[in-house]
Amino acid sequence: MSEKRKTIPDKTTDRRMNAPQPGKGSKGAESPHAGATTRSGAAAAPQTVNAEKQLGNFESGIKLFHSRKFREAREHFLRAAEGPERDVAHRARLHVTMCERRFEQPAVNLRTAEDHYNYGVALLNTRKVEEARTHLGRALEMAPDSDHVHYALALVQALAGDLAGAHDHLKRAIELEPRNRIMARQDADFAALAGQPQFQALLYPEKKSW
Repeated sequence: MSEKRKTIPDKTTDRRMNAPQPGKGSKGAESPHAGATTRSGAAAAPQTVNAEKQLGNFESGIKLFHSRKFREAREHFLRAAEGPERDVAHRARLHVTMCERRFEQPAVNLRTAEDHYNYGVALLNTRKVEEARTHLGRALEMAPDSDHVHYALALVQALAGDLAGAHDHLKRAIELEPRNRIMARQDADFAALAGQPQFQALLYPEKKSW
């Protein structure tokens, strides 16, 4: 009687059949570096593009800030604060705070000539020449014969480089109040114009050579 041979299962075959097949959802079948995506499934944008947009927003915000358009500037700074460059983001956040502080400043309520004059002089002291000229001009419209307004406008025009305008306002200030001549001689803001012949004649009329 012949013996029956036992069949030994092929373990190699079993391993092949149990091995995960490509495309069947096995996590080990795909490379972790292939086709990197964001959490939303979209391809990640290059870092350099985001940095360029961040810097562009910051620069646009700076231009608007200097133009005193604080609300528009704040929007650009907020976008720049979300970018990848830490230094730019930090500066953007600082400028956001600066813009918001400007929002909190109460509006200036100027009604009289003296209001505009005082505000104009305050601006003049901080060398905001154009703004000072605007308010002093309004003061002069309300009070055309105010010697101190003419004197302040002479200073503004001198700082702005308008020699003719500075001369005319100073001349009128002296006509309205002769003591303004002595004041102008001692005023450091007129020092740069002291050598001009027309100012010499105005400030020192006693010198006959003029």
